Amino acid sequence: MLCKIIPEKCIACGLCQVYAPEIFDYNDDGIVIIKNDHSAYQEFVPEKERNNALTAYRKCPVRAIEIDEK
Repeated sequence: MLCKIIPEKCIACGLCQVYAPEIFDYNDDGIVIIKNDHSAYQEFVPEKERNNALTAYRKCPVRAIEIDEK
């Protein structure tokens, strides 16, 4: 599963890090970034984090997270 972020849509609500702290982090302005590579806009999600990533995706109020399950 591939997780993509769209920082331009992010409103810094904090829900993605609440639900998937191993995947998401924030920059100094509170905007979502990929935890393991702050310059990346996508990351393959480990199987053990799949449910957390899906929950973060579903809870994001502005759809700043996209999931590609292919």
